Amino acid sequence: MISRRDLLKLSSLAALAAPLPAFVRDLGAPDYKIDIAPTTLDLAPRHRLNTTAYNGQVPGPLLRLKENQPVTIEVANHTDRPEVVHWHGLFIPPNVDGAMEEGTPPIPPNSTALYAFTPRPSGFRWYHTHTMAMNDLTRAQYSGQHGFLMVEPRDDPARYDQEFFLALHDWAGYLLASDDGAMNPSYAVATINGKAMGFGEPLRVKQGQRILLHVLNSSPTEVHWIALAGHSFRVVALDGNPVPTPRPVPMLRLAPAERVCAVVEMINPGVWVLGEVRKHVQALGMAIVVEYENKSGPARWEQPSELIWNYEQFAAAQPADSLSESPIVVPLVLESKFRGHGAMEAWTINGNSYPNASVAPLIQGRRYRLQFINNSLDDHPLHLHRHSFELRSLGTPLAAAPDAPRKDIRGIIKDVLLVDSQTRAEVEFTADNPGATLFHCHQQNHMDLGFMMLLHYA
Repeated sequence: MISRRDLLKLSSLAALAAPLPAFVRDLGAPDYKIDIAPTTLDLAPRHRLNTTAYNGQVPGPLLRLKENQPVTIEVANHTDRPEVVHWHGLFIPPNVDGAMEEGTPPIPPNSTALYAFTPRPSGFRWYHTHTMAMNDLTRAQYSGQHGFLMVEPRDDPARYDQEFFLALHDWAGYLLASDDGAMNPSYAVATINGKAMGFGEPLRVKQGQRILLHVLNSSPTEVHWIALAGHSFRVVALDGNPVPTPRPVPMLRLAPAERVCAVVEMINPGVWVLGEVRKHVQALGMAIVVEYENKSGPARWEQPSELIWNYEQFAAAQPADSLSESPIVVPLVLESKFRGHGAMEAWTINGNSYPNASVAPLIQGRRYRLQFINNSLDDHPLHLHRHSFELRSLGTPLAAAPDAPRKDIRGIIKDVLLVDSQTRAEVEFTADNPGATLFHCHQQNHMDLGFMMLLHYA
């Protein structure tokens, strides 16, 4: 009988079995268990939805892991289709990262798999399905398959009195025609933590407390703007990574898959609304009540006058010293392909859709600069698996001259970046995690229709 410790060593702390072999089942209880199964979700009094979820709840259970401490997670697939779980934001091998394109084996229907890995880096991550939906707007990220993942450092001094995890999600998707006849998803319901405004429990706080909010946008396609009436957010981390310059802001913007950690000083007693800034989206349910102790009455909302957000305000005050070695520049031109009236658009990277899109293999240890050249009319939340990147320049209009000066940004580390339509952005990363690495747009409809590319190491 092989021991659990020996198995982890032999597999370099990364193993996946589907279905699970008997010798693995006998190694002892896993640290966590996740059941993927159909469930009925009550979003609001008049909105009951059949979906797929983790452990019968939305969001799935909060997984608290320790950085650099091996963990095993047993996943049982109780659906009638293959599934896979992606551990978003972790630096782990491709066979357990949770993307079939990278080589993670799918979990067959009515089968069980074991994910074993050593989580790093510390910070607010998340886990979710990484499957295709195509025209079925009940599957993949349109479903309830998402959950919070917090990787804690070994020494985590608390500087807050309470913390809350909040997931923004859109439900009951349907296709709506745009001006040119191409179809895009739209939604009938929007929630925070699976509940529409007034249907879930409020966030209960006390005057004088410091509240740490971990906010995730798990929406399949939508960008969301969030404000807390009567209060401001002090942003301390983006995508789980501490920012060089924490700042107070009146609202948060989160593209699909982005996370923001922010501290709120509870210094304005009352009953308030935390919700979507855009009125029509808040009306779909995306809001939650924040209730001070010994306060009651209707929740109060104060409408911001304008949408305000930019990444640069959290960057380092002074540029870092330039690296001794110039990065290898990789241009990535992003474009759409009209597929006809009544169909969603297809997508290309450098003229090709997945699986034909490619670039030269990465050289381990080298620094790379990815140039995102967004020729399309859509904004794109771009995600790089198994690595993080540093923002270097943002929002340069494509009409600007190639040699026009660009503001140099330093110190903001992320794994998702929203690149505006008709602009260029640049990020840098070090190729320090060998293996197949997926790059894609985190909009489900874009990923489904070709907006993916595998990066390979030489």
